[in-house]
Amino acid sequence: MKRTLFLLTLLALAIPSCAPAPSIGAITPPYVDTGIDPESWALIPAGEYPYGQHDHMTLVDYDYEMMVTNVTNEQYARFLNDALTDGAVSLGEVEVQAGEQAWIEAGIYSYYPGDPFHGYKHEEEIKAGDKLFVPTQSEGLRLTETGGEFSSIPEYANHPMTMVTWFGANAYCEYYGWRLPTENEWEKAARGTELVDGHGLPFPWGTHIEGNNANFYSSFDLFEKMFGKLGNTTPVGFYNGKTYDGYETLDSASPYGLYDMAGNVWQWTGDDYPDQHYRMLRGGSFYSYQVDLRVWKNNSAGPGYYSPQVGFRCVR
Repeated sequence: MKRTLFLLTLLALAIPSCAPAPSIGAITPPYVDTGIDPESWALIPAGEYPYGQHDHMTLVDYDYEMMVTNVTNEQYARFLNDALTDGAVSLGEVEVQAGEQAWIEAGIYSYYPGDPFHGYKHEEEIKAGDKLFVPTQSEGLRLTETGGEFSSIPEYANHPMTMVTWFGANAYCEYYGWRLPTENEWEKAARGTELVDGHGLPFPWGTHIEGNNANFYSSFDLFEKMFGKLGNTTPVGFYNGKTYDGYETLDSASPYGLYDMAGNVWQWTGDDYPDQHYRMLRGGSFYSYQVDLRVWKNNSAGPGYYSPQVGFRCVR
């Protein structure tokens, strides 16, 4: 199944590391202020852009705005507290289904109306019912909960929210009247419209990638000094041309000023393709090799999947 791609990626990365992968929950890094505001949005104007590896000119015939950064732990904690207060979400145990398997997990959840199901071969049935947003007892979550009140671990407040399912990402966006981006919207925001020798940009910032452009496997950023080659998330907007403790980053925003559109964490998109119902992810992560940070690359998983390498941002 598509969701196993993540497990295969982790196994592949474990081989060259020559040692067990470090636990991302075993070390608390220092807080790093990037100066990039996670509350900011960027306008992506209507028009054509080169889509995919073969640069098929594709029209997006409307303007839209996208978050400049991924949603942070601090932002998601605020959402959970607001949504718990007004009854939009619940905290407790919920049944989780993946294919023919089902189990009980503690976390935040709410009702989802389900996806149309036609019984096609390999079509994943997404039934109506309560769906897990965030598992509250899983290692890697950068939120804490006391008496039903959530807060981010201070050092991770401006890191991307991870360990969130597609249901949890979609619900965050919808709660504020926004939505998850389509793959088309995401890719246009990531690469813009520029053509170089007849081809669109393969990376948000240009045609080549350096270790200090983005957070990927063995990119040798500050956090790999603490966590090893598999690294960890970096604060949103980290690669903005600033120097942190002697580590100089390149300004790696997309043509529209969006940060972390390559590396750091995979990003959920909103498309629900008929007769499939797995969800697509874009951007690569700190677990990914640099070749998988090219803007046309994607990955997929069932909407109940969560991981330390998966986050999201919204459009409006």
